Amino acid sequence: MSHIAVERNRRRQMNEHLKVLRSLTPCFYIKRGDQASIIGGVIEFIKELHQVLQALESQKRRKSLSPSPAPSPRTLQPTFHQLDSSSIIGTSSFKELGASCNSSVADVEVKISGPNVILKVICHRIPGQVAKIITVLESLSFEVLHLNISSMEETVLYQFVVKIELGCQLSLEELAMEVQQSFCSDAMTVL
Repeated sequence: MSHIAVERNRRRQMNEHLKVLRSLTPCFYIKRGDQASIIGGVIEFIKELHQVLQALESQKRRKSLSPSPAPSPRTLQPTFHQLDSSSIIGTSSFKELGASCNSSVADVEVKISGPNVILKVICHRIPGQVAKIITVLESLSFEVLHLNISSMEETVLYQFVVKIELGCQLSLEELAMEVQQSFCSDAMTVL
């Protein structure tokens, strides 16, 4: 009898938790009322919140670097950071290779993900900038497989999944710098 009571209590708690998750998540993230749909919707909502948080942190970082609205040539000097984080999946571990190139105009992060490259760009909204980034990627022998754009007020996050083509000879640092340069040329013409 106690096993039945324990199981009943577990199901009651699970249903209460699902109700709370459903009430905290906007309705358009949850398509149906079943458990899998609720959990899937909550996961998508949390991913979106994480992207917004990244964009806000980047916007805050850029504001602290450059108080003036128009960038000057000296603020366009990008800084590089090597990304090297170890993660454990099951019993094996791997190193995530990447680089970032940040300036007061844009933050560019490049990571290897299997046969592809993940490129994240956080910047102020600039008309036509995504087309310029795609042009740069294609000129460097990359094929854009997927593009996700998230924005909040004047800040935008571009997330590209790009395929490395055979003719590509660039390092991750060079790729980040090339994408960063697409912003710098615009900033110089504004001045």
